[in-house]
Amino acid sequence: MLHTISQELQQFIRTFSNDDSLVFNNTIIPITKNNFFPIHKQESDKTITFIDGGQAEIISAGNFCLSFIRVAAVTFKNNHKRDYQKNEFYLLTRAEWKENEIFYNSTIYPLQEKLFSEADLCLSSRDETIKIGQERAAISKIASVARRFAELAIAQKINSDYIILDGTLDATFRNEEKYLQRVGKNVSAIAKSSSLFTTLGNAPVVLLQKMSPAGCWNYMVNPSTSFVKLHPQAKHVFRCDGNRDILPYLINNSSDPLFLGYPYGLLCVDRIARVSNDEKRSLAAAFMLRAENKEILDYCTTTNAHDILDRIG
Repeated sequence: MLHTISQELQQFIRTFSNDDSLVFNNTIIPITKNNFFPIHKQESDKTITFIDGGQAEIISAGNFCLSFIRVAAVTFKNNHKRDYQKNEFYLLTRAEWKENEIFYNSTIYPLQEKLFSEADLCLSSRDETIKIGQERAAISKIASVARRFAELAIAQKINSDYIILDGTLDATFRNEEKYLQRVGKNVSAIAKSSSLFTTLGNAPVVLLQKMSPAGCWNYMVNPSTSFVKLHPQAKHVFRCDGNRDILPYLINNSSDPLFLGYPYGLLCVDRIARVSNDEKRSLAAAFMLRAENKEILDYCTTTNAHDILDRIG
């Protein structure tokens, strides 16, 4: 059976051709070698700040969710870490019935300064930007929206020559566009993965690797989006949005053998922002062991069936 599947995939892959086009934002863009441009390493004393976020669902039921969110920013100069900052907050989201619909309303409990207003998180459970298919969006989805807004909000406060976010600069959630409009022209984003396709069903990053010249390069899709290769021996190509002036300064920062071609600054800030499973369990235990929260356990049993099965397994 596995041999048959392998043969099927091999046949599928062999049907691809270099004469292909990228499907991007509902537009068909021909893929051509003329869009490859070399990136030449450049030394400078410019500061580069990398931003990422992490989150953990502490407790959740069908009608409320308590999450912990952390966003971090790490600044490098001359390829050395200079300083970092982080912002942490709890997010309590509740389901409320109004206007003949269920809305999710949230309260931010900041450990440092509050980065944005909770009003931007008030969304219908059927909002197209957070739901999947025909089902209402899970109430825990609001934490992802809050994390994204926090990342963009902290980017506005950073004083650095260049700023790089993990991900893209596309607006995905309701109200996100206004946060994107507030960030400076020095902001870029690098995405570890891409869901884009070509008209023949190929993966653009694979096709570009086969067509590309030697060395480091960026492939221009449009004025604001590229695919980039940041180390000559890298096996990975990444999507890059925003200011491309930063690319020559990223070459030195993208030589860590753990992830060759990926900026070390993004690996570093990911470690700081990430909320580990151990930390999540500790936060949940600290909350649930409080005497006044015993009654909350009854609500949590409405959604933790999968957790029970995972422990049994």
